[in-house]
Amino acid sequence: MKRVFVAGGAGYIGSACTEYLLDKGYEVTVFDDLITGHRSAVDPRAEFVKGNLEDCDRLIGIVRDGKYDAIMHFAAFSLVGESMTDPGKYFRNNLANAINLADAAVEGKVRSFVFSSTAATFGQPESSPIREHDRQIPINPYGESKLCFEKVLKWYHQIHGLQYAALRYFNAAGATGKYGEDHRPESHLIPIILQVAQGKREKIMVYGNDYDTPDGSCIRDYIHILDLAQAHELAMSAPESGHYNLGTGNGLSVMEIIEAARKVTGHPIPCEIAPRRPGDPARLVACSDRARQMLGWKPRFESAEAIIESAWKWRQANPDGYAD
Repeated sequence: MKRVFVAGGAGYIGSACTEYLLDKGYEVTVFDDLITGHRSAVDPRAEFVKGNLEDCDRLIGIVRDGKYDAIMHFAAFSLVGESMTDPGKYFRNNLANAINLADAAVEGKVRSFVFSSTAATFGQPESSPIREHDRQIPINPYGESKLCFEKVLKWYHQIHGLQYAALRYFNAAGATGKYGEDHRPESHLIPIILQVAQGKREKIMVYGNDYDTPDGSCIRDYIHILDLAQAHELAMSAPESGHYNLGTGNGLSVMEIIEAARKVTGHPIPCEIAPRRPGDPARLVACSDRARQMLGWKPRFESAEAIIESAWKWRQANPDGYAD
């Protein structure tokens, strides 16, 4: 495979994956409407096309003419809270627009479709770590919209022969040397903690310290974006279509992340305990045995310090995020 079409390549994970693919010798076209992404997050070695997935005819024409070997789909909305107040926005983009991309893949005879899905498709997990065959009962429209499109891909595989891999994971984190995390507004734990270290926030709020975990705070699965990029590249040659969980198998607690950030930044990072947020499970960790065995995925960044150090270096070089 040589030519890859990356939808949402101006976003956090998409930009890192684009850089990774280019470094591996692939030709990459980034397609993004820049609603949440940043133009300066697109590697200059990539071809950039500004556009929206809702423009189905244009999208099909671009993919058909580009003769792409693979499509990677990162162009979803991903704010759980927003999905609860504006579900239509999430089903229109994360499902209807994604179907346009699947149609373009079929029309363009693309050999492989890699979908950046989410472990939020499982909802409240019945066991930990979560495995691919566990029941999926999403508890918000965000997770539901992603699960709906996973089902679309299953049928497109059966009917059209579209080869696909849906990668499910929780918390993307860290940065490459060039590209990092800059959401507006920011909702992810690590960049918010680093804003405290920068002096842009006074403290970090910890929502609950009485969970059934070793230190009482929630445990989550944090995966470095370069490890995610590796998984997406490997998934283009997945031995069989289907779903692959990506995770550490252990997870890190909120307090462990804060303590690691204190060591990396040298800042005290004050924290304040707040009441639990409704619906927050104590532990969300994905088992990645299938990805490791079938895709040959070997993550390199599995310590909190390594992940945070890369994010902190990027934040120090880009104190206000992307210029645009």
